[in-house]
This record gives sequence, structure tokens and C-alpha cells, in this order.
Amino acid sequence: MRLGVIDVGSNTVHLLVVDAHPGASPVPYHSQRSVLRLMRYLDADGAIVEEGVRRIIDAIAESVGTANEIGVDDLLCTATSAIREAANGEDVLARITRETGVAVRVLSGEDEARITMLAVRRWLGWSAGEILLFDIGGGSFEIAQGADEYPDVQVSLPLGAGRSTINFLAEDPPPREAVSLLRAHARAEFTRVRDELFAERPSPKRVVGTSKTIRSLARLIGGPADPVTGDLAPLHYVGLREWEPSLRQMPGTVREYLPGITPERGYQIMAGAVVLRTAMKVFGVETLTISPWALREGIVLRYIDALDGRGAEPVRSADPARGAMSGA
Repeated sequence: MRLGVIDVGSNTVHLLVVDAHPGASPVPYHSQRSVLRLMRYLDADGAIVEEGVRRIIDAIAESVGTANEIGVDDLLCTATSAIREAANGEDVLARITRETGVAVRVLSGEDEARITMLAVRRWLGWSAGEILLFDIGGGSFEIAQGADEYPDVQVSLPLGAGRSTINFLAEDPPPREAVSLLRAHARAEFTRVRDELFAERPSPKRVVGTSKTIRSLARLIGGPADPVTGDLAPLHYVGLREWEPSLRQMPGTVREYLPGITPERGYQIMAGAVVLRTAMKVFGVETLTISPWALREGIVLRYIDALDGRGAEPVRSADPARGAMSGA
């Protein structure tokens, strides 16, 4: 079947269309993005202003039109922190449905972490063992850990790259003092959740990073993806530390020309680098494995699992009384 997923994030509306069926890896068919930067469209009360609402609706309508042209069998639409935390989020959702016909499912931060962990586990496999996951969005930063398809512990913090830029690094390029304030704030938050939620977890066998911000930093620091596998090189703490001063000195309009940094990420990649490096420092992480699969792929995988909900045929064994095969 052909499945479409519309992800309404803080920075973009992203349509992903895949061909999928139970027992197989989803195969990408089409992908398109509309830039939102919703953090720029919040008023003093935290509500999305009319221009921002209009941009969301137009982007979703465009995605629906594309999905209809392609001919998807089903279309899912999810939203994350930007609408979830907006003061007028419920009104925005009602307008989206009224004007586009699309019902949007709002994911909690914990949902984001759980679904992303599922995608990462399926990508890496069971041999990856205990995984510690970092996922940076525009509005939130999710951390999760566990040895199964869903994490044993997860948390969502308002430390996304876009939100951190607006709250701490609004001046472009940012002064050193502003970067220090962001780093101190992030350190306090990461230290708190590490001690409260993650202290009892075993040491992870693999620490994984996912999201466009982390993939962009990995591309910048580690170079192009492997031409055969498409895998990005691991992201090392040392490399991130060495690049940070250069990023701080550049305005966003210059950063967007760096390798791996797209125009919609240039203005917020500095905050993403600061927050990610702080998380790695607090959790004692030297190297991040980069997963290309994240939230959207996790949504697809959950949908496929539901299609196969009837499960496999029961195992059959020999019935000594009948000399034949019977249900176990």
C-alpha cells in the first residue's frame, strides 16, 4: 500500500509518502517540505498569530493536494510541540480540519520519544542493545533510553533548536554571553533529568542521534554520507566543540551555505549545536551514531504493525494421537 504522513513540526510541514506492507521495510516514494519557522509567529501569550496559522493551513493543504495527486491509500497527519504548546492550539486544530478536511493528531513529547525509539530500534536492530537516544526538534528535545522497541524512560524538554534560538540567541550572530546563558540553562535541565530519570539505567551500548538538526551537524562535521550505504559518519563531541566558535561568529545567512546546512536551518543550527553538545557533556557521550529514521518513519512502522495485528499463523506441532500436524 502507499501511505502518506504529514508531520507538522515547529520548523517545517513535511510530507513523506512511502510504499509499505507488513514484513517489509517502508520504501520512500516522495518527500516534500514547506518551511514554517513557527517560533517566529508566537505572540507574547504563546499563541500562534494569524500569519503563522495561515502558513500551517496552506502547507497542509499543499501536502494534501500532492498526496491526492500521487494517490495514497491512507494519509496520516501529526503535530508536535509548536501546536501542542501553543495557547490557541485547539483553535488552530479546528481551523485546520475545517479548511483542509484533515484531522491532526497531536503527539505528546513522550509519544515523540517512544515512536522515534521504535524507528531507531528497527533501523539498528536488536544487536544495538541498550540505546540512549537524543532527538532535537524545533521546539523540543527528547531523550529516551531502553533495550526494547519502546523506551523504559523518556522525557521531552523545551530545548528545541528553534525555541532555544528565539529564547536565548535572537541576536544574529549571538554574543558570547547569550551562548553561555543558553548553555547554563541547558546544563541545568539535562542534569536534572539525568539524575531524576536516567541514573538507574545501565550504561548504553549505543548512543544515537536523530532529527534534521543532528543530521545536519553530522554532515557538517563528519563529511558526506557514505556513497554506497548512505550512512552518515558518527558525530563526535570533539568535532562539535571545535566547530561551535565558528558557528557563533557567523550570521544565519552565512551558516546556511555550510555543508549539510539547509536555508531553513541556518538561523537555528547554532542553538542546536550548543544544546546537543551540552547534552553529550552531561550524559558523558563522546560519539553519536546517526539514525536516518526518526518520528515519521516510526509513525509508518506503527501503522504497518497495526495492519499486521492479526499476527502470524500459530506454530503447529505433531499430534501423536493423530500422527498429523495440529495447532500448538
